[in-house]
Amino acid sequence: MKITVLSLFPGLFDGFLSSSIIKRAIQKELVSIEILDFRLFSQNKHHQVDDSPYGGGAGMVLSVAPIVAAVESIEGYQEAKKILLTPQGATLTQSTVKSLIEERDIILICGHYEGFDERISHFIDAEISIGDYVLTGGEVPAMVIMDAMVRLLPGALGNEASFQQDSFYEGQLDYPQYTRPYDFRGLKVPDVLLSGNHQEIEKWRQEEATKRTVARRPDLLKNADKKD
Repeated sequence: MKITVLSLFPGLFDGFLSSSIIKRAIQKELVSIEILDFRLFSQNKHHQVDDSPYGGGAGMVLSVAPIVAAVESIEGYQEAKKILLTPQGATLTQSTVKSLIEERDIILICGHYEGFDERISHFIDAEISIGDYVLTGGEVPAMVIMDAMVRLLPGALGNEASFQQDSFYEGQLDYPQYTRPYDFRGLKVPDVLLSGNHQEIEKWRQEEATKRTVARRPDLLKNADKKD
């Protein structure tokens, strides 16, 4: 998989790309990640990539020309999945992440300022938001999406069964987890987990996952029912 990120602040990704699972996945050549500064594609002598909005209003708007030029400079951009990171996009879900890892090439476009020139939408395939709130730019959402995708790539995790037990992977929250010590200030590990009976343990985990989902995120179960 190849991921290209268009950003005005490529330095923000330095630590992200050199740490943890992302770093190992790059070293194993499971994924290639390139950060492209689209300011370099500005035709303005001051390398300006934004301008005041037509019709007036506060703030500045990202111009269409440098972003499209940056996208079209990427080899194979025609076949790549081009994604605009914006609060107006569809909310990111685990289902979305699963579909994205089926793509060979992905281009993530990070916004800034008051938004994009609407004409950029004619050159992309999808718009994604990571939640109903506004951030300074699209760099953090880009990292969220890449982290969520890369950990699903075969070989990225030491134990590939790990992500299958994550919250949301099967449409509900994860079950409670425990480790040593058995008794911490009177708070004890459920005895079933020490029983050695794997069938009972699995049953307990499924029941607890459902209980937790009902208590904390009943909307997940409702959405699952709608899909059925």
